[in-house]
Amino acid sequence: MSNCNFVTEYFLLKTNINFKRIHQLAIPALIAGIAEPLISITDTAIIGNIDINAKESLGAIAIVGSFLSMLIWVFAQTRSAVSSIISNYLGANKLEEVKTLPAQAILIIVSLSVLVILFTYPFAEYIFELYGAKEHVLDYAVDYYKIRIIGLPFTLFVFTIFGTFRGLQNTLYPMLIAILGALLNVFFDWILVYGVEGWFPAMNVKGAAFASVISQVIMAIVAGYLLLKKTAISLKFIRPFNKEIPRLIKMVFDLFLRTIALNTALIFAVYKATSYGTDELAAYGIGIQLWLFGAFFIDGYSSAGNILSGRLLGAKEYDTLLSLGKKLIGYGLSAGIFLAGIGFLCYEFIGEVFIQDRSVLQRFYEIFWIILIMQPICAITFIFDGMFKGMGYTAFLRNLLLLSTLLVFIPSLLIFDAYNYKLEGVWFTFLLWILARGIPLLLKFRRKFLPLVEKK
Repeated sequence: MSNCNFVTEYFLLKTNINFKRIHQLAIPALIAGIAEPLISITDTAIIGNIDINAKESLGAIAIVGSFLSMLIWVFAQTRSAVSSIISNYLGANKLEEVKTLPAQAILIIVSLSVLVILFTYPFAEYIFELYGAKEHVLDYAVDYYKIRIIGLPFTLFVFTIFGTFRGLQNTLYPMLIAILGALLNVFFDWILVYGVEGWFPAMNVKGAAFASVISQVIMAIVAGYLLLKKTAISLKFIRPFNKEIPRLIKMVFDLFLRTIALNTALIFAVYKATSYGTDELAAYGIGIQLWLFGAFFIDGYSSAGNILSGRLLGAKEYDTLLSLGKKLIGYGLSAGIFLAGIGFLCYEFIGEVFIQDRSVLQRFYEIFWIILIMQPICAITFIFDGMFKGMGYTAFLRNLLLLSTLLVFIPSLLIFDAYNYKLEGVWFTFLLWILARGIPLLLKFRRKFLPLVEKK
C-alpha cells in the first residue's frame, strides 16, 4: 500500500467522536496553534529586551503585527474553506472529486498575496502613519514590515496546505511543520536580533523580521514535500477549474468580509492604544500577543470541531454533530480555565519575560487580568466559530462578525474612551465583543440541528 493510500484510508477509518478521537485531532492542532503565535511572541520578547529603544521597537512590532495579522487572516481564510470542502467530500466518500482543488486554491491565493506586496510595499510609511506611528516607532515599523511582508506568499501557501491536511482529518503534519517553524524562528531571532560577536552584527528589529521570513520559507518547503509524499493530493495546477472553485470563492469572500470586520476591531484597538502613549502601546502589544496565544491554543479544539463537523455534516450524522458540540464545550471551558489559572499563577513573571521597563509593566499588570478572565468565554466562541466554518456556514459568520463589530465593538470602545478608561476600556471592549459573537453561535447551532435530530 502506498503512503498516499495509507494516510487517506487511515483517516477514513476514524468515524467516532469519543475523547480519544477528538484529542487525536485537537492535541496536534493545539500544539500547531501554539507554535503559530509563538513566532510573534518570540519577536516581542526578544525585541523587548534589546538595549536600544526597546519600547519604541516593541510598539513598532505591535503596530506591524496588527496590520500583518489583518493581511494574513484575510487571505488565510482559504485554509478554512479548503478544509470544509474536503472534509464534506470525505464524509460523503467522494474525495476523488476535489483532488485538484488545493493546487488551484494555492495558485489563486499566492497570486493575490504577491499583488498585496506590490501595492503596500511602496506605501508602508503612509500605512503606519495612519496607525498613529511617528518618529522612532514609525521608522522601526517600516523597516520591520518591508522585510516581514516578503514572507506572506509562503505563509499563505503553508496555510492552504494545512487546510488540505485538516480536511483529510490529519492535524499531525501541520503540528510538525508549525513546531519546526517556531523553533527555527527562535533560533534565527536570537542570532539575528542580538548578533553573534565576530560573525553577525546585531540587527535588532530587522533581524526579527528576517528570522520570521527564513522560518516561513523553510515551513513552505517542508509542507509542500509532505503533501506530495504523504497524500494523493497534487500541487500541479490542472485545468479546468474544479467544480467547487465557485463555492470556494464564495466561502473565501464571506470569510474575507468577516475578517475585514475582525481586523477593523483590531485596528481601532491598536489606534486607541497608540493614542494613549508609548507605555500603553507597548503594554497593549504584550497583551494582544498573549490574547492571540490563548486564541491559537484553543484552536486545537476549534480545529477538531472544524474537521469533524464538516465530515459529520457531509455524512448527515446530525445527532453525532450535536454530541460533538456538547463535548467541545466541556473541553473548551476546561482549556480556558487552565490558561487563566496559569496566567494568574505566573502573573508578574509573564510580564517580565517581555520587557523590564517598570512603567510598561505597571500598565500591563493593570489590564492582564481582563485578558485572563476572557479565556473560557473565548474558548467557547472560537470552538463554535471553527465548527461553523467546518460546516461551510460562512455567510452567518460573516454577518455575525460585521454586526458585533459595528454594533458592539466600535461603540463600546468609543464609550470607554470618552469615560477615560484608556487601556482597560480597550480590553473590556474585547470582552463584550467576544460575548456578542459567542452567544448567537450557540443559539444558532441548537436551533439548526435539534429539529434535524428530532426528524430522524
